[in-house]
Amino acid sequence: MPRRNASPEVTITEPEVAEHWDHNADSWTQRVRAGMDVYREFYNNPAFLAFIGSLQGRTVLDVGCGEGSNTRILARSGARITGVDLSARMIELARLEERREPLGIRYQVASFTALSAFADAAFDAVVSFMALMDGPDFPAAAAELHRVLRPGGRLCFSILHPCFMTKGFAWLTGEDGREIGLRIGGYFDATPWVERWKFGAAPDAATAEPFAVPRFDRTLSDYVNGLIDAGFVLQRIHEPRPTPEACAAHPWLRKWHDHAPTFLYFRALKP
Repeated sequence: MPRRNASPEVTITEPEVAEHWDHNADSWTQRVRAGMDVYREFYNNPAFLAFIGSLQGRTVLDVGCGEGSNTRILARSGARITGVDLSARMIELARLEERREPLGIRYQVASFTALSAFADAAFDAVVSFMALMDGPDFPAAAAELHRVLRPGGRLCFSILHPCFMTKGFAWLTGEDGREIGLRIGGYFDATPWVERWKFGAAPDAATAEPFAVPRFDRTLSDYVNGLIDAGFVLQRIHEPRPTPEACAAHPWLRKWHDHAPTFLYFRALKP
């Protein structure tokens, strides 16, 4: 995953984030639904769904739901679920799929920092798959997610691991070309930036337009203290490793098993 430093004066607003994701939406949706997001399919989703646990019969909010693939997984497992996303085009595509295969999901265009459409204590659980690192105001998001949770409700979210997936990230390789470690740099650089990358498993990966994904790098303490300041009690974090079985089937995962986690998971409780 290549990284690029942004200039110090760069700011990225929520409307700009929405614009980027509206532009990404159609290509992203086609590739995700075709199984071309290999990190999602073989590493992140299996581990994060196990971390979330059963939500059967619970009223759940999925924030940053995108085109709804993961929302539908939770709905099929028995959750009564609502999905919100900043991108109007992503929500349009999610609603089209809900009409094609109704699962009782409600979708709405909304920022996870402004959930005024939902009452206090409206949800038993809030989940977020790889979205909360992509907005400019994590403290505001944490406060809103705390508000819409009922007492005793839980928040589970996944993000890129802030300690490893920095702007200066690069693999170190040995003489045989194998990955032997990581280079990490710019951990404290909070300058917003736009990452450009492709799904490597896509048949047209060599010629496809890269996705432009706004990033808002934070430290581990930014996330932990943001949760605490919002009133959450942190229950558990998890740094998933690809399973040996997944590495045997997909050898490109071995470097993440041996050297560092790509992802970080949080579970927090509203007292």
